[in-house]
Amino acid sequence: MRFNDNWRTILLAGLLILAGWQNGMAQRRVNTQFLPYSEVGFGLGSSTYYGELAGYRKPIKSTFTLPRWNVGLMYTRHFTPRLAARASFTYARITGDDYKYNAGDPLKAPAQFVRNLHFRNDLKEFALVGIYQFVEDGRNSLKRAQLTPYIFGGLALLAHSPEARNPLDSSNRQWVKLQPLGTEGQGQPSYAKPYSLVTLAIPLGLGVRYKLNENFNLAIEGGLRYTFTDYLDDIGGPYPAADLLTGQSAIFGNRSNELTAARKGGDRQVGLQQISNELGSPEQFMRAGTGGFNDSYVFTSIQIHYIIPGKIKCPPIK
Repeated sequence: MRFNDNWRTILLAGLLILAGWQNGMAQRRVNTQFLPYSEVGFGLGSSTYYGELAGYRKPIKSTFTLPRWNVGLMYTRHFTPRLAARASFTYARITGDDYKYNAGDPLKAPAQFVRNLHFRNDLKEFALVGIYQFVEDGRNSLKRAQLTPYIFGGLALLAHSPEARNPLDSSNRQWVKLQPLGTEGQGQPSYAKPYSLVTLAIPLGLGVRYKLNENFNLAIEGGLRYTFTDYLDDIGGPYPAADLLTGQSAIFGNRSNELTAARKGGDRQVGLQQISNELGSPEQFMRAGTGGFNDSYVFTSIQIHYIIPGKIKCPPIK
């Protein structure tokens, strides 16, 4: 009988240990299960354009010659310790100027100096991107990583409208929208139709996120947007036939004869004379290159993120 009692005691103890282990594992699963959370953010930064007026072959010069600004709002949802999705709206300005880019040495890029085109473009971008964090978050927003680098990629919808300034000797120095003018003959018989002012872009980039406290993050990021258009700058092809354009279309389509740079002023006569002496008539140069790349732009930004409070699920007390 004592032998059976001992076995009963051992069996009961084993069952209690097993039950306790199972209960502990269940609580551990509850404690380690990731709780999705959301954040909203605001960012400020710079914007840089790349295209016919700021070439890909000289990325450093193109980046720092004429940077402009951007401001953005964003909403991010964290689904797993590493993966998140973000919706954002960014308002930004980009600009380019043949004279500014090449005034230092016209002979290095004579075609651009002679062309003498410029533009500005206010961009409205709505983007959806996926985010991958290299450092895992904890089980909830309070346990998120203190510091994590991340990468992102997705798709953006972009609205834009390039503008240029009237010549310096004009009585009206306002900026003029270029797409309606058809500066390359768009809309004319045997020419392309006017380009769209709405296009798509592919955002790709990286950043670093830092946890300031339980409620706020600080992030720094930069990303390239490669667009589906070659007309952020209103330049994508050659000059149209000389007698095709009239009025403002002719003025803004070919500015190579202007002796003063229109955007900010600047005497072009010395540079044009250098090119003429060394290379011959400036009229030989084309309006646009034939590189085959669409226009793109880069956003860099410093962002502040607010963690939206959520319910923290506690394990049941038994």
